[in-house]
Amino acid sequence: MTLLRSITTALTVTLFASGAAIAADWKVIEDTPEPRVGPLVINGCTIEPGAECPGVDLRHADLKGAKLNGANLRGANLARADLSLAVLKGADLSGADLRGATMEKVMMQGAKARGTDFTGADIDFSRMAGADMTGANLTAASMEFVWAPKARFVGATLTSAHLQEAKFYHSDFAEAAMEGAQIRYAIWEGVHMEGCTGCPFDW
Repeated sequence: MTLLRSITTALTVTLFASGAAIAADWKVIEDTPEPRVGPLVINGCTIEPGAECPGVDLRHADLKGAKLNGANLRGANLARADLSLAVLKGADLSGADLRGATMEKVMMQGAKARGTDFTGADIDFSRMAGADMTGANLTAASMEFVWAPKARFVGATLTSAHLQEAKFYHSDFAEAAMEGAQIRYAIWEGVHMEGCTGCPFDW
């Protein structure tokens, strides 16, 4: 039995060593995704500056860091899309659906978003100087620390929106609705508030 046990142990060690040698000589091949050639295309929309994509369906799309400056996205469906760190300077988002979208640190200076639905969107730390948000729905949207001097929020709905530490120098909030909005430490210097409900007239 002792001789048999010794032979079995020696055979096991030899086989293990052989297997280890084979594993060292023959590396496992792993599939890796092929790098994308050219710009990202989703539902026929080429994600690039100046894109012409009115009405396109981009729901839940991963557009983080996308360069869409000057793009035509009128009436597009961007519900719950991730647009964080995206560039939307001068883009036209009028009538688009951006409910629940992630838009942290978005650059949207001079963008048009007339009648756009931003309900529940996260727009924290974004740059919106000169943006036209006339008639936009920003109900329960989070806009903490946004930089929005000279932006137009005429007739916009900001009910229960989070506007803490936002900067609205010389913006226009005429006829806007802001009941229940959180405005702690927000800056309202030179803001036009005629006909606004819930605006901080005593700021």
